[in-house]
This record gives sequence, structure tokens and C-alpha cells, in this order.
Amino acid sequence: MAAAQALRWGGRCRCGHHRLLSSSSSAGGGPAAERGERRESAGLGFSPPAHSHNDWIGPPDKHSNLRPVIFYAPPEESPLERRLREARQEAQACDQRFWARHNRAFRQEKEEFIYSRLKAKGLEMRDETGQKATLNAEEMADFYKEFLSKNFRKHMQYNR
Repeated sequence: MAAAQALRWGGRCRCGHHRLLSSSSSAGGGPAAERGERRESAGLGFSPPAHSHNDWIGPPDKHSNLRPVIFYAPPEESPLERRLREARQEAQACDQRFWARHNRAFRQEKEEFIYSRLKAKGLEMRDETGQKATLNAEEMADFYKEFLSKNFRKHMQYNR
């Protein structure tokens, strides 16, 4: 029901930057759907068989850690069903972008934090045996708290 309201009111995806409805999509899924074929899953590394009548959930994306879904489009999909599927695809794409950016920033800032703390202690990134130096849980808690506080607004915007 909430999805139908979002469609009716022209809602936005979770990140708030993209409208849920797309007017540029072709009806029925294009030539591949007309031939009874599944659309290729660009960049996902998997593709469901043409005879499948279900949504397919793929392996976690290496950047966002989200499992992408390839949504089944029935041959006689109604315009409302198509709009719902497209809205779900757009929301998924928005989620993928948000979490890929978030995770990239997290990893980079975490490395910078560790480097700065080790440097302040007079230590290198690798110890004498070549192992990567680490910080203890209490020190890392400082990073996690700071990162979450710094990104609070982004998370609130995403979850609205």
C-alpha cells in the first residue's frame, strides 16, 4: 500500500535525490521481453534463466554490500505492475549508490584514522613482522562514534 501511495504522489527514493517514477521507460520491458528473454543484468555478474518467473537475488555487491535483485517482468505486466517494478528498481539503484558511497567513505576515513593514531604513537602501518598494525576496540570505538555523528544527517535523510 505504501508503494502505491509513493507512486500516486510521485515520491522519492530513500536518498531523496531521485523520483520514484520514470517516464522514460518503455512499456513491457523492451525487445528482450517481447522475445521471452530475460534482460541482461548489466554489471551484476549473474543473470537468471529466461524461463524463470521469479525475482532473483544476487550475491552481495562488493561496494555497497547489498544483494541486488533482478525483478521478474511478466509478459502481460499491467501498467500499474510495471510502475511498481520500476519504482522498486529505482529504489534499489538509489540504495546501491548510497551504500557504495557510504562504505567507500567509511573505509577511507577508517584507514586515515588508524594511520593518524598509529603515527601519534610513533608506530608504522605495519609492524616489524610485516603484519598490519591495528588499534584496540576502545580506540576504534572513538572512530565509529565520530563517523556516525558526522554522517547522522545523511542517515536521517536516507531513512526518511
